[in-house]
Amino acid sequence: MHADEHAIDTTLVRRLVRGQFPRWADLPVTPLASGGTVNAVYHLGDDLTVRLPLTSGGASDITKERRALGALGELPVAVPDVVAVGEPAEDYPWPWAVHGWLDGTPAREGRDAPARDLAEFVRALRAHPADGPPTRRGKPLADVDTATRRAIEELRGTDEPFDAEAALAAWTEAFDAPPWTGPPCRLHGDLMPGNLLLRDGRLSGVLDWATAGVGDPAIDLIPAWNLLTADTRPAFRDAVGDDDATWARGRGRALSMAVIQLPYYRHTNPVISANARYVLTELGVLTRSR
Repeated sequence: MHADEHAIDTTLVRRLVRGQFPRWADLPVTPLASGGTVNAVYHLGDDLTVRLPLTSGGASDITKERRALGALGELPVAVPDVVAVGEPAEDYPWPWAVHGWLDGTPAREGRDAPARDLAEFVRALRAHPADGPPTRRGKPLADVDTATRRAIEELRGTDEPFDAEAALAAWTEAFDAPPWTGPPCRLHGDLMPGNLLLRDGRLSGVLDWATAGVGDPAIDLIPAWNLLTADTRPAFRDAVGDDDATWARGRGRALSMAVIQLPYYRHTNPVISANARYVLTELGVLTRSR
């Protein structure tokens, strides 16, 4: 998936656990199927997960996520507990983490629509004190303008059924929306379907807090396009209560993430590339889903 990705397998995970946390040495280690791009994730016994960064760029996320989770107050859904943090070892160069297991099934785009639960979670998170570090995805859209336009041009040159002119028009509309001028909000920053756990059709847990921080609340609107449908999107918008400008910037964030993800992952990560195509279809700039 990444050119500089570290080789990680069950044998390595078992060896790291045995060497640093011998109390768990006899627990079974099982790889978890995931569309994640930063960590390899393994189930450890019944109640734990092991998360190991795939590249050096993801190594700092271990500390970021631990700090973010430690700063959270009460939320209407479960979040992971950081049970332990492992050290670099001879055969693995970065910190890694052991989290508590959360029951639930990852959401699926276009099929699962906990719109009001999502809105309740977003509003509850925003109500937390906004005294943490800024999240890179909560910054102005100008920060990703060059990368977004470059990705649109890259997609124009592929065989994807992609309307580059419509994408540029949609991006320009979002880019021209009034910027956020209110106080920073506490944000998750990566509400992809795979980070949203469901039980009995309800949102039960939210994973992957490495991108959490404070900033423009528009970033946490992205499930409107990466998960929900045209029929369920209005309920989310009504319940979350954002103004037109914030909604437009959220749509721009969803577009930007999708056009950047698709060229990079279209041949290496079928989960992320399928979700990017879903977003672009919902935004009207891809003529069909693959």
